[in-house]
Amino acid sequence: MDFGKVLELIIAASLVNNFVFTWFLGLCIFFGVSKKMETAIGMSITFCSVMVISAALCWVVYRYIMIPLDITFLKIVIFIGIVAAFVQSADTIMRKVSPGLYYKLGIYLALIATNCIILAVPLANVAEGYNFIESLAFGIGAGSGFALALIIMASIREKLELANVPKPFQGFPIAFITAGLIGLAFTGFAGLITH
Repeated sequence: MDFGKVLELIIAASLVNNFVFTWFLGLCIFFGVSKKMETAIGMSITFCSVMVISAALCWVVYRYIMIPLDITFLKIVIFIGIVAAFVQSADTIMRKVSPGLYYKLGIYLALIATNCIILAVPLANVAEGYNFIESLAFGIGAGSGFALALIIMASIREKLELANVPKPFQGFPIAFITAGLIGLAFTGFAGLITH
């Protein structure tokens, strides 16, 4: 396995093709959880864990069960089932380990199961024909990119709470403007990795 290819996949998924700022996926959780740094970090860790584990499991199930049984047309349904099982596990673990964070994440924790980013990673892995290590690298990169997006946005939104923002722009309007400006900045990474 070429280490350069793995590193390229991680950088490409986290910066160049950031799911939030360049593909505009997962915005419901992104805007809902990025108000406070504590919830952003908690969701980042949970999201990354679920994303990497589901990418690995979906690859194994696709490669060793779905292809031999010729049921690849069911990949979306099966991938959602795998993701839902892991989100339920994460939900139960977080409820026991960190009830405070569980309470703060609220409904957004349940939304991970049907979040388009979580499903996009295994679907992209299949579409690109990545092997197991490449699938893990893509999952790590996508999770890191989502975490980066959440942490950047949470740090800015915490500062905006103290800023003198005109009344019509307070709340979500300024959050959307900020996200757009960050997305514009992320387009600067577009030429970073070429194939």
